[in-house]
Amino acid sequence: MNFFEKFLYTFQNTMATPQIFGWFHILWLLIITTAITLIIIFRKRINEKGVRYTILTIGILLILFETMKQLIYSFNWNSNTQTSSWNYQWYAFPFQFCSTPMYIMLAAGLSKKNLFRESLYAYLGTFALFGGLSVMFYPGDVFCSTIFINIQTMFWHGSMVVVGILLWVTNSIQIKQKTLIKASCVFAVMLAIAMTLNYIWKFAGGLETGQTFNMFYISPFYNCTLPLLSIIYSNTPYIVFLLCYVFGFILIAYLIILIAMAINKLNLVYKNKKKNIANR
Repeated sequence: MNFFEKFLYTFQNTMATPQIFGWFHILWLLIITTAITLIIIFRKRINEKGVRYTILTIGILLILFETMKQLIYSFNWNSNTQTSSWNYQWYAFPFQFCSTPMYIMLAAGLSKKNLFRESLYAYLGTFALFGGLSVMFYPGDVFCSTIFINIQTMFWHGSMVVVGILLWVTNSIQIKQKTLIKASCVFAVMLAIAMTLNYIWKFAGGLETGQTFNMFYISPFYNCTLPLLSIIYSNTPYIVFLLCYVFGFILIAYLIILIAMAINKLNLVYKNKKKNIANR
């Protein structure tokens, strides 16, 4: 085993698989809650450049975490024969729905202030925020016995929540209904790429490899395993499942925007009431 293999083997150290709302899960909920609280408290001190650099930094960290994850999944050490082997796990290819923030954050952090960046921000504040919240509050089967992977998945999805909240509280996203259009355009592009990859896998002979390749879990060649959507996939024509998937995500993104609009309205009412009291 060379130095690089020893390095990867160290990161394959194990722990008892964390339980939902067990100590590990609660610890990360506290970490993320603390980060969000600090952002809200100091939101007025965070300028446009600060937001962009924060998102760029987190995007780079996600890339580093994902690279390590891919290497760890691919590396195998046989303690009996004292030999190593590499076998890429295609099911872990980094283009699932929750993988997209890695690319979006990097692009947004490197972009100037324009419609393109506004759309990326809108996506991060709606679709990505929902994805992060879903996993943070109900990790499901994302936990495993590998310490690094558990840390990676909590940091990853927690970052999606933190960035989404950061964008809303710093007014980096327009609190308007048209924000849904911007966010949905980015979602449509990501969805199209995922579907293209699924078909490339089929035409490249991937179905015969015995491995699973199901980006966004929308492949017509593999069962969907997402909660609720798996039921729809099994009991309706594929096109119905796909439409439910697409419009379901868009509806949730719209609800997030409506919540942001409601909070903003309540905040304005509070400020006006406070101002009226001060003028008496």
